Amino acid sequence: MTDDAASDPRYSRQVRFAGFGREGQRRLASAHALLVGVGALGTHLASHLIRAGIGRLTLVDRDVVDASNLQRQILFDAEDARLGRAKASAAASRLLATRPDATIDAHAAEFDVDFYERLGARPDLLLDGTDNFATRYLINDLAVRDGIPWVHGGAVGSTGTGMTVLPGETPCLRCLMPSAPPTAETGSCETIGVLAPAVAHVAAFQAAESLKILGGRREAVTRGILHVDVWRGTHGIRMRDARPDPTCTTCGKREFPAIGVSSDDTVRLCGRDAIQVRPPAGTRLDLDALAARLALAGIPCERPGPVVRFETEDCRITVFAGGRALLFGIDDPMRARSLYDRWVGAR
Repeated sequence: MTDDAASDPRYSRQVRFAGFGREGQRRLASAHALLVGVGALGTHLASHLIRAGIGRLTLVDRDVVDASNLQRQILFDAEDARLGRAKASAAASRLLATRPDATIDAHAAEFDVDFYERLGARPDLLLDGTDNFATRYLINDLAVRDGIPWVHGGAVGSTGTGMTVLPGETPCLRCLMPSAPPTAETGSCETIGVLAPAVAHVAAFQAAESLKILGGRREAVTRGILHVDVWRGTHGIRMRDARPDPTCTTCGKREFPAIGVSSDDTVRLCGRDAIQVRPPAGTRLDLDALAARLALAGIPCERPGPVVRFETEDCRITVFAGGRALLFGIDDPMRARSLYDRWVGAR
């Protein structure tokens, strides 16, 4: 990208900010970020980056839009929820309506090691829009292994946290938390809810950190942990200027335990009455053939984008290309797998 980005009137107010300037805008226009999770944090963060003029944004999310998302996930509307559109593709459509010349790669998929390795060229930045620590530890281990900065964010109830990891310079997630805290201690959106302003606050922090890194202003990166409580009105940065822990499994020993962990084939989705089922590795599924089989069985289906959606046995099922499926209205993994095998049967 040339001076065109720095001269584009859409970014004129950003370029006037002395800390960013024309050089920051040029760098941002040539940068690539990978955003894992396009939910509450992810929709805010993606909107900030596309509006700021990032060159390329890759979105990956395994979920579909639900009515309960609309309170805080700003890129979706009621029609997206009604149709159960894949979050990644629905978000990309809304972002392209804002900036038609943007380069956005949308993937309705699980983020795992195989997905990451298939990307080819590594992104300049990894961004955490996830809702679980297993994926965060995977992001952390991949980022440290490959020397890629990443920005963590999380929000639940009225509180939020965020931190930037610069491999070799700042502590990584595993330095600070060698293992994930129990959900009973941290709570979840399902158990204690979440306020949208807490989400917006953390996402704004993540976006600002992203602009610093991608704009070539690493010296301005926040070297500490953001803690905010929008209900109590508290905000602060803790553990400023900490260094990587030499005894850390990831930073010190250069071991990456999350990279070698296989993803479960059946998992509950956080905060949802839903279970995800993944087919065995190497299986293939033709969505057109699935739709035809369902029609022969007298089961109507919908095709809202790159998925097949149908209902059977009091369960709503959304099937993605490749055979991964979300089953709604069910909380028993064994029954979910049985329904999957009966009606989807990827092979």
